[in-house]
Amino acid sequence: LAAMPTPPSATARDEPVIRDRGDACPGALRLHAADDGYLARVRIPGGLLTAGQASVLALAADRFGDGHLELTSRGNVQLRGLADGCGAGLAELLDGAGLLPAPGHERVRNIVATPMSGILSPDRPHVTPWVRELDRLLCASTRAAALSGRFLFAVDDGRGDVCALDPDVTVLGRPQGRALIRLGAACGAVEVDAPDAPRAALVAAEYFLDSADAAGTRAWRVSELPAVHALESREFTLRLAAAGIAATPVAEVAWPYAPPPRPWGPGVGDRTPLCVLPPLGRLTTDQWLVLVRVADAGAEGEGAGELRITPWRSIVLPRASTRRPVDGYAQLESAGLSVAPDGPWGSVTACTGRPGCAKALSDVRADARAVVDTPVEAPAGPAGAPVHWSGCERRCGHPRGTAWVDLVATPDGYRLDGRPVPSNELATAVADARSQPRLSEDAVKK
Repeated sequence: LAAMPTPPSATARDEPVIRDRGDACPGALRLHAADDGYLARVRIPGGLLTAGQASVLALAADRFGDGHLELTSRGNVQLRGLADGCGAGLAELLDGAGLLPAPGHERVRNIVATPMSGILSPDRPHVTPWVRELDRLLCASTRAAALSGRFLFAVDDGRGDVCALDPDVTVLGRPQGRALIRLGAACGAVEVDAPDAPRAALVAAEYFLDSADAAGTRAWRVSELPAVHALESREFTLRLAAAGIAATPVAEVAWPYAPPPRPWGPGVGDRTPLCVLPPLGRLTTDQWLVLVRVADAGAEGEGAGELRITPWRSIVLPRASTRRPVDGYAQLESAGLSVAPDGPWGSVTACTGRPGCAKALSDVRADARAVVDTPVEAPAGPAGAPVHWSGCERRCGHPRGTAWVDLVATPDGYRLDGRPVPSNELATAVADARSQPRLSEDAVKK
């Protein structure tokens, strides 16, 4: 069997990244010192939260932090403004809610999943059980603890939303109880029975770790492996067979793509799925608890009382109370959360910016709000491409898997898609760019 083909842009690096330090990615136990206090990143595999767990996160934000919760581009939750010395109390609180099932693995539980799985597409596989099983296997694997906090699993129900997010290991649901396992950005994959998919994903991660050890470059991600240590379908298939998993290589796969979910309106009936978009992915604890109340009111049946954090900084409520016992749609709107399909905050994101980040050159959140609040005449043609505001050249948290409008703060103002834009022209320039998005040259290189 030949090695999985990969497109030129996704081939392992000829000049590999060589690191002299370990991964410093923050977690719930390893706090990061930011300019606005300490930061904790709580991994939420698949974005799946019970109402009880979500309530505990709000309590943690109020008790230890600045009273806000931030959603990340991997469907996780961050707490900011944490006081020095709060680590033990925070860990105890999270552990009691089941948010720290394996302290030695808490930073490697990076799993994104199709947020609408099992809700509106009954013809597609329901991947939520796969997420839970993969997380259980990760937490039970001594070897998996060596993964970096940046290694990413994607569990996609076949529509192609999260498989477009540059994952290191992709599980893609297929018809008739099958699934594809993809290594990095390969064109091909191996096909396994769906019940074996979580175990196969773990084998893929262990294969990566062995290759990274052999390379000796401290690679954090599949794309960072040097070409001589690239992952191959032949070896992967043999490893799966050794683990008792029957696998069939598929040389070429037409990888699907689907845009992220956006708010679609109130729906009908007393309970309906809702997609909620917090402006810039940041909520006060009061707003967060409105979400919990709408998700949990009179909860019964599958999906009731559940929140799903998406990698696009939105929240899906599978069975929200929209009429009785509470009018959730109206409560969410009153709380300042976007639930309408044409809301102004659709696809507008930003990094932390000032004052929380020492590297930032501007308060990008305030600048983004000022532009959103500035009325401009919409240009002709399609609109709504993602806009990301970056406080510096690192572009933390920028969109993946799609074209996006690239705003980067500089010492002299903002650069939009590679060109300087006067501050008094920003709103019009952003509106024009959204109708014809493109990546700036330096963003492509990055």
